[in-house]
Amino acid sequence: MGALTVSVIIPVYDAAKFIAGALDSVFAQTFLDYEVIIINDGSVDTEELEAVLEPYRTRIVYLKQENGGPGKARNYGILSAQGEYVAFLDSDDRMLPEYLETQLRLFEKDHSLDLVYSDLALEGDSPLSGKTFMETCPSMGQPTFDAVLTLKCRIPTSAVVARKQALLDAGLFDESLVRAEDYDLWLRLAHLDKKIGYQRKVLGVRRIHSAALSANLPDMLIATMHVLKKLERNLQLTDQSRTLLKATLMRVCAYHDLEQGKRFLASGNSSDALASLRKANEVLPNPKLRLVALGLRYVPSLVIFLTRMLQRTIFPRWGAK
Repeated sequence: MGALTVSVIIPVYDAAKFIAGALDSVFAQTFLDYEVIIINDGSVDTEELEAVLEPYRTRIVYLKQENGGPGKARNYGILSAQGEYVAFLDSDDRMLPEYLETQLRLFEKDHSLDLVYSDLALEGDSPLSGKTFMETCPSMGQPTFDAVLTLKCRIPTSAVVARKQALLDAGLFDESLVRAEDYDLWLRLAHLDKKIGYQRKVLGVRRIHSAALSANLPDMLIATMHVLKKLERNLQLTDQSRTLLKATLMRVCAYHDLEQGKRFLASGNSSDALASLRKANEVLPNPKLRLVALGLRYVPSLVIFLTRMLQRTIFPRWGAK
């Protein structure tokens, strides 16, 4: 393999207990031509973080900013990067030793690629732990704008290596977004006809835990709605893409209604739960969902009791295929 320079960008916010694992995974790479950029995004635990980072300080570029969210932190890293390629890693995730070497090999095989991603093993406090990202959210076909838009191809940020110039051409991350900022950037990049590729090999580990921004599903869905409405306003779309965007927005809204319905159920509010679940079922027709809505009309207390126990098996899950 020829000499390829990579900048590994790791934004950090209150993740002192995880960052050593992330860094150790980078420094265990079989590919050696890289730099590591840590961006402290106004962490409350800065004192503890810097104590953990002290043994690594000669091997990393350490940047600090006031808290501005993951998009702003990653942009700071990209603009400071010396590499031709940028690899993103969240502070609580890890790379497997062959990650960089295997990802960069895709660029060597196809010089037209602008971004590549891989599969990740999932671990942590979740029923998905022990599975892989693509087992729960498989990529199907070429990651075109329409495929990324409709979630036929989902791109996990900690599995991404991209050409720095392609990210600059797409306008970098939207710093006004705290959630779904990655989805927004991948769509803008794909809209520019930047070529995206992927491989199904597991090359990293994604940690799932309650403190992660992506763990708050209702807020993630609201952010996704915002992204879709913004792109509908700002991008010149084909008729097909505009139709797909509207359909995707309807599904995201329906999943938000579903989450609202589940929250109402958890609080014992059967009337609002029924209204929300009916709205969700109009877009996400599901026999179990219809049965829950029917039960809420006639035996609400029993339905509330059963759904509290069985909601993981009753309700459709956002993003699953």
